[in-house]
This record gives sequence, structure tokens and C-alpha cells, in this order.
Amino acid sequence: MRTILSPSRLVQSRLLLVRDSAVSIDGTISIHINGEHRRIRDGLTLAELASELGFVPEKVAVERNLEVVPRSTLAQIKVEDGDELEIVHFVGGGDVSAVDDDSWSVAGKTFRSRLIVGTGKYKSFEQNAAAVAASGAEIVTVAVRRVNVSDPNAPMLTDFIDPKKITYLPNTAGCFTGEDAIRTLRLAREAGGWDLVKLEVLGEARTLYPDMVETLRATEVLAKEGFKPMVYCVDDPIAAKRLEDVGAVAIMPLGAPIGSGLGIQNKVTIRLIVEGTKLPVLVDAGVGTASEATVAMELGCAGVLMNTAIAEAKDPILMAAAMKAGVEAGRMAYRAGRMGKRLYADPSSPLAGLI
Repeated sequence: MRTILSPSRLVQSRLLLVRDSAVSIDGTISIHINGEHRRIRDGLTLAELASELGFVPEKVAVERNLEVVPRSTLAQIKVEDGDELEIVHFVGGGDVSAVDDDSWSVAGKTFRSRLIVGTGKYKSFEQNAAAVAASGAEIVTVAVRRVNVSDPNAPMLTDFIDPKKITYLPNTAGCFTGEDAIRTLRLAREAGGWDLVKLEVLGEARTLYPDMVETLRATEVLAKEGFKPMVYCVDDPIAAKRLEDVGAVAIMPLGAPIGSGLGIQNKVTIRLIVEGTKLPVLVDAGVGTASEATVAMELGCAGVLMNTAIAEAKDPILMAAAMKAGVEAGRMAYRAGRMGKRLYADPSSPLAGLI
């Protein structure tokens, strides 16, 4: 018995045939990679696609239709017509002193250096790597950005700063919603396997102040997914306590607006945060020179994070070394215990026995 298609069904069938043949006639399919439309060979796996683009599959993370693809499955999953793909990577080490023995811990990891440096704004990856070495930092923050599909041979941060020697701390710089921050860090975990991350959700572009409502929400979601978020926040002891309650592993209050170099504007609230939490507190943003890093450490902070102060110095390598010394001096002063302040003079030499 023959089946007679109605005119509308016949048109639909022909359209389907045309669509299907468009994939098979020239052997390509239509997809979007990092927001750009491309036609690629049909039948490629995600790993093969990454290789054809000039990237090493083991060095990138892939999101397919808003779902992060486990790296272990990149060679099994085939790219399909209409796929929306995001491919990202990370952008942007003598004698043992008393400070070296004074280690600190976060999320079960122990470090000697209390200086964390960023990897943005440097003139080159070589300068960045040299500054990291001069600073003695054991942790660097890294932004998660799309790979350059038009130049797969472009250098990557991992070529200059070895993630096996320096701990990478993926951050969410540039995220203005909790959802974007969560999505970014899911990709970061797939790209590098790190659960220790830095969360920042910005409220507006002018001040780059954190949006604490979104930050708290994102912290709770990330903690439930097994992340260990170190969280950029306002210098508010109540907000810090709430972050601790929802799963943050470190509190990172701003000293002043990001990139301002104004130094710590409110020492009282920073000290209150230090005294009110069991978590490590690290001043994040606002430090402009070594003496300001010293102040942060004298307040009892576990460490200091900075980027612009080093990267925009006239001599970033020398400033990195200065920041290392400033952090160490501040920590030693805090451990030594400051003398009490007095309203009136108290002579340092005894007055008894004067001639």
C-alpha cells in the first residue's frame, strides 16, 4: 500500500532531505566556536577538532552547548551540526629564613610564601615569569579565556609558568553575575583539574566592587559542587562571616578598589575580619607599594594578593622583589608583637645616674 504525503508533509520531507544533504554533500557541518561561525569536517571528535585548530587537547577545556565536557571523553564525543562550543585555556617559583618556616594553609594545602601575584598587565609572558620568580610567590591567579582559534600557535601562560611548580588559582575576573562565575570555574576545573579557585563577582565596571548577593550565592553553589573558593569581598566582617558559613575557604577583602594603588583604606574593618573568622584572610586589591603590603601583614592577614602594583611598576621585577620583602617584614613584625602606643614620651635611656 503506497503512502501519499500531503503537500505540507512533502515540503517538510524535501526540506529535511536538503538539510541532511547539506551536511553530506561537501562533508562539513555548521558550528560555532567561541562565538564564531565555522564549517568543519563531519565526524570529528572534540579532541580531533582541537588538534585541527592547532591546540593540544590536554591543555584546553571544552564546553559544548553550555555543558562542560570531561577531558577524558573529548576523544569519544563527536561534534554535531549546530553545536555551540567554547574552548578556553589559562592566560595572564639560599638560606631558609624565619619567614620561610612560618607557613600558612588553605583548603588543606600548605604554602611558605604569603604573597600571591596576578598574571595580567605584563608586557610579555617572559616578564610575568621573571616577576613571579622574583616575588617568590607559590600561587598565581589566572584568568580563564577563550583560546585564539585564528592563531593556535600563540603562546600560552603554561609555556612560561609551570603549573607543576607554581599553583594556579583560576579566577573569575570580569564576571558580573554568579552564573557566569560558576560557569567559568567549571571550565577551569576541566582545563586544569584544580578545585582551589578564586571567586569574584563584580557589581559594576566603574568601581569593580563585589556584588555580595551574587557572590554569596555563587560561593554556596561552588562549595556544594566540591570547589574550594577563596572569595573576593567587601571589607565587611559580617559579609565575611556569611561567606565562611556558606563554604568559602579564604576571605579576600579589598584594601581599596582594584588597580587603584591607594593602599588599605580601612584598617579597622580588615582587623575585625581577621579577628572574626577562622579562615585565612588575604588582602586583595588596592596595594600600590611594598610598605602597604607590610601594613596588611601587620594587621594579621595570612597574605596579600596583588597584580597591578607589580605589573605597572617602572621595574616590575624589582618591585616584585620589594613586595616579597614587604610581606616578609610585615609578617615578622606581626609575630614579634608591636610595642604599645603612648600619649607621652618614654626615654629609651635610663635617667638614673645622670651626670
